[in-house]
Amino acid sequence: MKVAFYTLGCKLNQAETESLASRFSRAGFQLVPPDDHADIYIANTCTVTHIADRKSRHWLRLARRRNPQALIIATGCYAQRNRRELAELADLIVDNEEKDHLLTLTQTFSPERNGLSDSETKQPQMTVTTARTRSLIKIQDGCHSGCTYCVVPRVRPYEYSLPASRIVDEVKQKVALRYKEVVLTGTKVGTYRDNNTDLRNLIQRILTSTGIERLRLSSLQPLEISSGFLTLWHDERLCRHFHLALQSGSETVLRRMRRSYSLDQYQRTVNLIKDTILDAAITTDIMVGFPGESDEEFEQSYSFCQQAGFANIHVFPYSPRPETAAAGMPKQIEDKIKQERNQRMLELSRSSRRKFYEQFLGQTMPVLWEKETSPGNSIYSGLTGNYIRVLAHSEKHLNNEIVPVKLIGFHNQEMWGELVNENPG
Repeated sequence: MKVAFYTLGCKLNQAETESLASRFSRAGFQLVPPDDHADIYIANTCTVTHIADRKSRHWLRLARRRNPQALIIATGCYAQRNRRELAELADLIVDNEEKDHLLTLTQTFSPERNGLSDSETKQPQMTVTTARTRSLIKIQDGCHSGCTYCVVPRVRPYEYSLPASRIVDEVKQKVALRYKEVVLTGTKVGTYRDNNTDLRNLIQRILTSTGIERLRLSSLQPLEISSGFLTLWHDERLCRHFHLALQSGSETVLRRMRRSYSLDQYQRTVNLIKDTILDAAITTDIMVGFPGESDEEFEQSYSFCQQAGFANIHVFPYSPRPETAAAGMPKQIEDKIKQERNQRMLELSRSSRRKFYEQFLGQTMPVLWEKETSPGNSIYSGLTGNYIRVLAHSEKHLNNEIVPVKLIGFHNQEMWGELVNENPG
């Protein structure tokens, strides 16, 4: 039985798909890429934008054409928000609350498709992943912050944290499977709390109790970072990369978005990180074309991002989401204006990334190498701890090795490196 997973959206969705794929593999299913022929197709959907909705529908239609006899399943946030829109495209629709039981639901829904014996289901199988490098682990879920543009509180409304002991055990399992890096992810990672264990305590436990070589956090809010929290980064296994979603560099737009911080608070957090961790990368999300965003407010946002010194900016145009406050706000911005602002911000993102990278020219940094850019070309791609994408040539196999490299130049939006040690391991 072949099963194909397709994932859209955030790192939390990616972590959940990784966990589901592992369960299906242990149950005896063969995992195949999302564009292969399969007996079961599972889309873990996103609904943060209308484009994500459209991509989900498109893939489900493609899956049906690839194998009309296959079992087609839609799960995730789009399935949670609007089952009706997916009813004609999927045989089974599973909301977020039931996602953890997807394997059982699949077997119950279509027993004739499950030709596995009891003995077969007990045999662990390898996944299609050819090189384990980085694993995403879910530590928290849910949000009820109430940002006016965001549909997430509707599709993930219940905030909860997973037990710390379970998370530590999962990290140990990833180490045993030869993963070199783990990313802790969730809807609001900074709110993690399991009894008396908060995020800081959890990180300390992972670093103390496991042999993971790199630990990375997905996304934090500015008010969740303090000088005490940053002392954790004395341990070099913690990746020096902070993703702080800004959304807008205009104070008035932030208030209409109902974000939980001011620009001044955000800037103080950025300064604190840079003063404490000198080589830290700070990346962000920026939305353009929020309802009522004037030319002046856009320029304020642009200027703030320009002076903030971000290592990268993820830019996206505002997309009205059903039953959110912003969808009913006056002065919705025309698509043409959104596209123009989006393009300007993307250009700023590229120049900001280049400027950040330039600081490290000539320096030697450890890189976790992920894969060859093309099979057999001996050019490998990997990431530094502070999220610099590096390319290097090597006649020796580098996949899933952490090897130091001297950064010597640029290639498009990446850096070229020269291996310092040609004997990885």
